[in-house]
Amino acid sequence: MRWEGGEESSNVEDVRGSGGGGFPIGGGLGIGAIVIALIGGAIFGINPLTILSMLEGGGAPVQQQAPAHAPPANDRSAKFVSVVLRNTEVVWGQLFQAGGATYHPPKLVLFRGSYPTACGMGQAAMGPFYCPGDQKVYIDLSFFDVLHDRLGASGEFAQAYVIAHEVGHHVQDELGITQKVDSQRSRMSRTQANAVSVRVELQADCFAGVWAHHSQQSKNWLDPGDIESAMNAASKIGDDTLQRSAGRAVVPESFTHGTSAQRQHWFQAGYQTGSLKACDTFNTASL
Repeated sequence: MRWEGGEESSNVEDVRGSGGGGFPIGGGLGIGAIVIALIGGAIFGINPLTILSMLEGGGAPVQQQAPAHAPPANDRSAKFVSVVLRNTEVVWGQLFQAGGATYHPPKLVLFRGSYPTACGMGQAAMGPFYCPGDQKVYIDLSFFDVLHDRLGASGEFAQAYVIAHEVGHHVQDELGITQKVDSQRSRMSRTQANAVSVRVELQADCFAGVWAHHSQQSKNWLDPGDIESAMNAASKIGDDTLQRSAGRAVVPESFTHGTSAQRQHWFQAGYQTGSLKACDTFNTASL
């Protein structure tokens, strides 16, 4: 992926100096709670904070306190994130404009260890996540090491897919999908709510594919194997694969993000078509 020298986003907030600890677990959460959230679909998406809040017994959202600043100019990983984020801003801005709407890009917060968000205390062990409460994407960059070393998903475009998936959740928020789905889930059983969560996550995968389609058309910055690296990342974080990796039985009723095959399928659907219409995971019988 040829991203060096690309335009950077002005929406990256670096708060890594306000916390600490890197990827190891911090705060008052036990490792068991983190593992439950992780297996429940906590590597990507909007669900981990909700799960952890339930495990902790709820509580009022914690407001952001530390001042944010732009990341250092010599931080290559932060620069990569900034370039990818900027490209998502351009692509989604154009797509929204073509549909007669205005896209309001999210902020992306670089944190370390743990950090308060409008959705509760964010933990690095949950991986990147989107908080609709403050419309921000949160990333501890040490997750990219986990993605490569522990999950076996290497390549910079695999990392770009992670960012694009979280931005996909923001797109859902912009389109009013998040609010509608959250309202529905509040009236459902846990199994039913999980099934809806799967459709939410697969749509975010599809939106990531839509971004990749238009990004490649405009910039031609992908190398051979880049799409395959994103597909590999999608396969590594399927619910079935995560449950097997944890030594657990595969329980479809507990899925919140979809199987590896489903995640690959919907990313491909977005990438091959470049169309938001291809991402309607809510009105298809077969995922």
